[in-house]
Amino acid sequence: MIKKKIDNYLSKIVNRSLEKLHFQNGCSALNLSRYNYKNVKKIIETDLKIYSQNGEDGIIDYLLFSLNIEKPKFIEIGVGDYSESNTRFFFERTSGDGLIIDIIDDFEKKVKEKVKIWKGNLKILQQNIDANNILDTLKNNNFFQKIDLFSLDIDGIDYWVLKELPKNFCKILVAEYNPYFGDKFKITVPNIKNFNRSSYHYSNLCFGASLPALIDLLKTKGMDFVGTNLFKNNAFFVNNDFVKILNLEKINEIDLKSYVNANFRESRNISGSMSYIDPKNVLNQIKDCKIVDLSNSISEEKKILDLISEK
Repeated sequence: MIKKKIDNYLSKIVNRSLEKLHFQNGCSALNLSRYNYKNVKKIIETDLKIYSQNGEDGIIDYLLFSLNIEKPKFIEIGVGDYSESNTRFFFERTSGDGLIIDIIDDFEKKVKEKVKIWKGNLKILQQNIDANNILDTLKNNNFFQKIDLFSLDIDGIDYWVLKELPKNFCKILVAEYNPYFGDKFKITVPNIKNFNRSSYHYSNLCFGASLPALIDLLKTKGMDFVGTNLFKNNAFFVNNDFVKILNLEKINEIDLKSYVNANFRESRNISGSMSYIDPKNVLNQIKDCKIVDLSNSISEEKKILDLISEK
């Protein structure tokens, strides 16, 4: 019993030391990267992972630094236990104001095990976010104005949640997209209450919205598409009023192939086991999946097979 307590105590000390070293290494890496920010032409050049899942930390730092935002006021919806997220590093580094939201069990307890929340104003909210409650949730928590950074990753009805946001809601927006939907179709899954990615389609690949659909939607919110991460699953947008500050190459939105050529393989078979299907064959696997076609004002519900046939 005593040995177990000692082992647990030593394990905590080691983990704290490793965590501190990881944070310090991240700070050092970004400080070095900043010397080259003025020469960046594509945000993918700044891709760097610290606490984010797939390199978003570096891109976000580039955008914040370029827009001269030292202490961002941020919102992140869909953070898990906050061990891997788009805003954790910036909260820890700047002691800023943030609102994080997720629906996992014991959410607040798990976050507090990861982060010293006394360092800043971090609101932790366990709630299922949808198109009906997003605005009231943000207003009730005093996170509806002067937002520097907004990040959304809920593996489902992201499009419909974003649609509810007012124009010019934030300066920088990070939105997960579904690269499997390709570069031509303007589609999203239907606005289903309590949408569950795994149960909606056995493949686990029919979720969210296509990149063209998000680009079109966010134009109406005053946001310009500036690129994606290297992993090709998160798109970055900057408010029209600030994008001119960046010295980035203009993106040809007619040809988005290079932004959807993801190579990760997270498909599942009908029994729920990983099948690792080639991304090039994904559309065929999810051809029976129901989506909403946003290519015209009618916004029809169809199957992906219908779109393939029409092409």
